Amino acid sequence: MTPDLDVAVVGAGIAGLTAAHELQRAGLAVRVYEAEPHVGGRMASFRYEGYTIDQGAEQISPHGYRATWELLRRLGVPLDDIPLIGKSIGMWRDGRAHPGVAERRALLTGAGLSPRARLDLARFLAWASRRRREFDPDHPEATPAGEATVAAFARRYHPDLHDYLFQPVAGSFFGWDTTRSAAASMLSLLVAVGDAASWRTYRDGMDTLALRLARELDVVVGRMVGEVVADRDSARLSVGGEVVTARTVLLCVPAPIAARLHANPPAAELAFLRACTFTPALKVSCLLDRPLTPESSRPLYVLLTPEAEDDVLSGIIVDHAKHPGRAPAGRGLLSLMANARTIPSLLEAPEQEVVARLTAAVPRYLPGFGSANVANFVHGFRYGLPEATPAALRARAGFMARPVRPVDYAGDWVMLRPASEGAVRAGALAASRTLSRLGASRPAARTAA
Repeated sequence: MTPDLDVAVVGAGIAGLTAAHELQRAGLAVRVYEAEPHVGGRMASFRYEGYTIDQGAEQISPHGYRATWELLRRLGVPLDDIPLIGKSIGMWRDGRAHPGVAERRALLTGAGLSPRARLDLARFLAWASRRRREFDPDHPEATPAGEATVAAFARRYHPDLHDYLFQPVAGSFFGWDTTRSAAASMLSLLVAVGDAASWRTYRDGMDTLALRLARELDVVVGRMVGEVVADRDSARLSVGGEVVTARTVLLCVPAPIAARLHANPPAAELAFLRACTFTPALKVSCLLDRPLTPESSRPLYVLLTPEAEDDVLSGIIVDHAKHPGRAPAGRGLLSLMANARTIPSLLEAPEQEVVARLTAAVPRYLPGFGSANVANFVHGFRYGLPEATPAALRARAGFMARPVRPVDYAGDWVMLRPASEGAVRAGALAASRTLSRLGASRPAARTAA
């Protein structure tokens, strides 16, 4: 039977859209299926009464995001659409915000670290600099950190480096429990992206890249894929009660979903899929009638709230400081990031309970918040970010050496890199693997509509 498509992509997140873009450029007939009514996955945004609300959280560095920048240039996205944030990340300690987290100046200013801890920070940075080339984000399983968890790695240094640097960064940006996730993935990413003072954002929302990619692709939204079955030279997927055949199916969804959808994966693939657990993510967007920012010696766009200080929040993103276009003139927008240990108890809770729990913690950091907060939205992802456990590190090399088959995968979890660059790189890798098997410009008999 002649396949309906050359490639069916399951998932319209950044990984799936990148893979589809690359394969369509090669002349193949590609269709993307997305269960949600919109594209972007965890990088989706929506607009409400002049607010641009990111459902996840994202920034982009001029370093360590090579594949993303190449894709943006190819799509013609101007640099003006990716402006410099120009604000600092602060750490809450002893009743106030300390700016300069993830910046070199933290050696002088402290950024929440005690004087003794700053000496150990200098020692850590010198060690990471000497071994920089060994921290390859594409191969986290091969770094000098080995399989140590973040908490175990941090025990080499003053306790402050865990409590007021590694834990808050891991907890807020990745949603990680430092006793479970491997230091290698986090350190590889931090070494690659460099100083936070150079980070940028998407002016019109974190879905900018997804929308630009989807504009030129055949994307079907609101269609749930039920099962994917690999045959010898092709694969079948059930979509809304119908069966679609493709020469290749790319599962560009979180690993637990991919494992559930793929009916007959080889045992070697299944081992890594099962090892790639995810942490859930939960945040509350707060629409303010005026712009509020934490008091600090330097303007902040993120305030990290360590577990040592707060067991409800992991951080507050000041979206209107990240970019003024996120909120109407004279108003404000915040994102409250839930503490990783708090999320499981709230993930299935009524939205009003989630809002009440998280917003009650804010006045400590932002006096006047209660009267300024006029509306809230809850965003939850059961599969927020790859957990990057030692078990996943151990299984990754074998998975990456797998032969190319009719069903393949893409996602940040493939790279064990919890950032959009990991998803872009995984999408490009999946496209390359697919082309090595199918070749280019040999479309199926019935091309995508």
